[in-house]
Amino acid sequence: MTTPNLPAIIPARRAWNKGRIIGQKRPLQPKHVWAIRVRLELADRKRDLALFNMAAASKLRGCDLVQLKVTDVFVAGHLKERTSIVQSKTKQPVQFEITKGTRKSLNAWLEDAAMIGLDYPWPSRFHSPDHISTRQYTRLVKELVASIGLVPNGFGTHSLRRTKVAQIYKKTGNLRAVQLLLGHTKMDSTVRYLGVDLEDALSISEGVEV
Repeated sequence: MTTPNLPAIIPARRAWNKGRIIGQKRPLQPKHVWAIRVRLELADRKRDLALFNMAAASKLRGCDLVQLKVTDVFVAGHLKERTSIVQSKTKQPVQFEITKGTRKSLNAWLEDAAMIGLDYPWPSRFHSPDHISTRQYTRLVKELVASIGLVPNGFGTHSLRRTKVAQIYKKTGNLRAVQLLLGHTKMDSTVRYLGVDLEDALSISEGVEV
């Protein structure tokens, strides 16, 4: 009895995204932001609280946030209320505000003995480069998200970049304001970034009487 020639069975390769949540990372809700802040305050994690607050307030990309210098936010013995940087990705300037709560936490960190003589507010422990890496920042964000019971894979550094502008858009529907705050050069980028769809447009329209 002959054995029929059967097709070779090739083991399927594990998909790179198996078990992962892909797509845009969700912004944090206000309740999530406050929960993380409370945990950091109770743990007296001055650096991480200042970094978290700055990330949410500034709306900067991770690569720009980690490269901030003390001189970008601090001048003549005082923290600035507004400042600007040149974005690494677009090479275009973007302005952002440093809110009162952010200034308070940032000032507490900059006055810490560990910050004496340093150029970057988020220094690296390895001093090469002198500031933390985007990978370290990503790990920190996932740790903080997990600490309040959220699934880390559903969030990332862009979650913090999107958190404040998502609330601004929800309350005002002003895409142009969001575009300027994010430093986008094209409105299409802002629309895609926020995930604006027809339902959003109709909701805004329903609130306007003519």
